[in-house]
Amino acid sequence: MTTRVRPDVVAFDVNETLLDLAPVRAALIEAGQPETLLPTVFARTLLTGMAALAVGSWCRFRDAFDAALTQSSDLGPAERATVLEGFGELAPHADVEPALRRLVEGGFRVVTLSHGSPGVAEAGLERGGITPLVERSLSTEAIRAWKPSREAYLWAAGSCDVPPDRMALVAAHGWDVFGAQRAGLTGAWFPRGERSYPAVYEPPHVTASDLSGAVEALLALPAA
Repeated sequence: MTTRVRPDVVAFDVNETLLDLAPVRAALIEAGQPETLLPTVFARTLLTGMAALAVGSWCRFRDAFDAALTQSSDLGPAERATVLEGFGELAPHADVEPALRRLVEGGFRVVTLSHGSPGVAEAGLERGGITPLVERSLSTEAIRAWKPSREAYLWAAGSCDVPPDRMALVAAHGWDVFGAQRAGLTGAWFPRGERSYPAVYEPPHVTASDLSGAVEALLALPAA
């Protein structure tokens, strides 16, 4: 594998990687649904969006989540809308603030990259008091393309005025890291909900046991 160099910009996936989905889980429980429903709905949401991408179509994350919730539960429109409101209450995991601060103090530019609805990442960062650490929040709704499409990562790099090989993508989702690497970015994976990185993909450039470890590994990469 080609040796990676220290990136100028580090992009972070948002849902689960940075922001805790606990408020959405709580809303499902309040609506009488089992706690175990959220992983199923979230996975089906990704399936819905990526299938649309694969056939040249597109849908919003919010609409894909609502469709997945309809498929997986008997909740009515009003109840589903209440669950969706949980995304507006997301907050960062406890390890996010020190990790982002470490990067900024190390001279990196930090951004977020999500296919979620615009405003979700910004609200979550604000709730965690870490907005000053993030240069900008990018939602691929702007270009109507879900990750892991190559277009999404190249657009993000272009939006930050850096070539792909000078941007890294940190995510707790193997498919996201794999997509970023195939687009020329440096990929960094750590476990949050996934126990291991999918063996069917090429190995991640950076693997760590937690978010802090992923950040330290990026800081340790050689300068160009």
